[in-house]
Amino acid sequence: MSLTRLADELEIQALLNRYARGVDTKDWDLYRSVFTEDAVIDYTSAGIPLGSRDEIAALFGKAFEAIPWTMHYITNIEADIDGDTATVRAMFYNPMQLPGMAEQSCCGGYYFHELVRTPDGWRSRHLREDNVWFVNKPGAAP
Repeated sequence: MSLTRLADELEIQALLNRYARGVDTKDWDLYRSVFTEDAVIDYTSAGIPLGSRDEIAALFGKAFEAIPWTMHYITNIEADIDGDTATVRAMFYNPMQLPGMAEQSCCGGYYFHELVRTPDGWRSRHLREDNVWFVNKPGAAP
């Protein structure tokens, strides 16, 4: 493995870590920094409308006010790097405390990113979340 490839993989891992920290600390400027200005973000598998970086950050800014905490773990990061673009697949696990819920909830699945190298480093121009499972989902029958 070349040093360039290793450096790219470490930068991509750091980008995904920054994504998790931005969401979990409700730092929406940090969250925005993960994406290009024209990024498209797709959380439709979790029931959230498709939107731009700024639309999703604004939506999360309001929605997450009611959520006491989330804690994203992003693992098994696979990056197919081709010059200044990369396709990334990573698993996520997200325990959380949701409003009105006595028990902890959690969900998991996959993130699929299309990344581009920018003067500021790797950025996501498209994110699609595939939410595979959800435990203790609000409104679900016991």
